[in-house]
Amino acid sequence: MALIEAREVTKVYTMGDQTVHALRGVSLDIAEGEFVAIMGASGSGKSTLMNILGCLDLPTAGHYRLADEAVDGMQPDQLASIRNRRIGFVFQQFNLLPRTSAVENVELPMVYSGIKAALRRERAMAALSRVGLGERFSHTPSELSGGQQQRVAIARALVNNPQLILADEPTGALDSQTSEDIMRLLTDLNAQGMTVVIVTHEADIAAWARRKIVFRDGHIVEDAVQRSAHADENPVASA
Repeated sequence: MALIEAREVTKVYTMGDQTVHALRGVSLDIAEGEFVAIMGASGSGKSTLMNILGCLDLPTAGHYRLADEAVDGMQPDQLASIRNRRIGFVFQQFNLLPRTSAVENVELPMVYSGIKAALRRERAMAALSRVGLGERFSHTPSELSGGQQQRVAIARALVNNPQLILADEPTGALDSQTSEDIMRLLTDLNAQGMTVVIVTHEADIAAWARRKIVFRDGHIVEDAVQRSAHADENPVASA
């Protein structure tokens, strides 16, 4: 079953007297359980597509369905609801609250869902354990390494049991060894059935995925299944 269905999606921005065509009639399906890397140079349209897939923006024209819900035409409160229910986001800069503990950072999406405090704490602790940080729950971001901060961010993305993880340059602020650890974790989550879509400009990061989509000038110029370069390795959740 297709989790993501995009049909002839167009995005046009008007800036003063300039018109920018960020996406030009993009169509694609992403099935449940896929691990997809989206690549392209700056200005190619990949980040615009990520914003639309993540219900952070709406297409100018075309149709987008997420888990068989029609997204195009949704009102802002409806977009916020579908994001909270179905999508977990991971960003390059982690986006953690600096004076807040790891477990409290992970609890945040559940606050917006109206989940009671005791259950929030239980689920946040379980999510931190899932990413290998169960013993660091009381630490603030300044007391954690970059890789550990990204693990907290991934735990936060997982805590509402989303169907889709969208990761925008998730290793962009990390060194190569830590990047590998984070990609092992995302691969492990995918092996457990999570749909994972990452945006990256790094070929070695895209090589972890099982499908690669390349953008240029608002068009898909390549969409190919690939054998993950790490398919034979056992993913681990190292600290």
